[in-house]
Amino acid sequence: MSVCPPYAPFFGFGGVASAMIFSTVGVAYGTSKSGIGIAGLGTFKPELIMKSLIPVVMSGIIAVYGLVVSVLISGGLKATDYSLYAGFIHLGAGLACGFTGLAAGYAIGYVGDSCVRAYVYESKVFVTMVLILIFAEVLGLYGLIVALIMNARVSEASGCP
Repeated sequence: MSVCPPYAPFFGFGGVASAMIFSTVGVAYGTSKSGIGIAGLGTFKPELIMKSLIPVVMSGIIAVYGLVVSVLISGGLKATDYSLYAGFIHLGAGLACGFTGLAAGYAIGYVGDSCVRAYVYESKVFVTMVLILIFAEVLGLYGLIVALIMNARVSEASGCP
């Protein structure tokens, strides 16, 4: 079995796609779910709409994490002299960032919708909402950090013979 087969870059491209696709699916869910809550809030108290956009903004940041990892991985892809080791590391980094982005987007959407609806009735829930959203956002940040650490390991991969 070759250390550097011609299909090795496929796994690297899988990492690029995974980071972007899964993180943006999480962002789409978080934005849509929070947006539904904001629309419900706007019918009762339109003056609270701007403060209630925090879940949508925090959800959008998750997509930036996926974009950063995708750009870094694609910068390390090569048509030749690319090992399976590098391909698997890039795939793992993309999956780590993508799935944590998906989980963070889901959490932000769920919390954002519920807390924005509760904010109509009780203004004290705003601080709680922001704290919970920060902890949900950190899930995506953990994936970004792991992906960056994994991507740094590609330099250890020995070149192809």
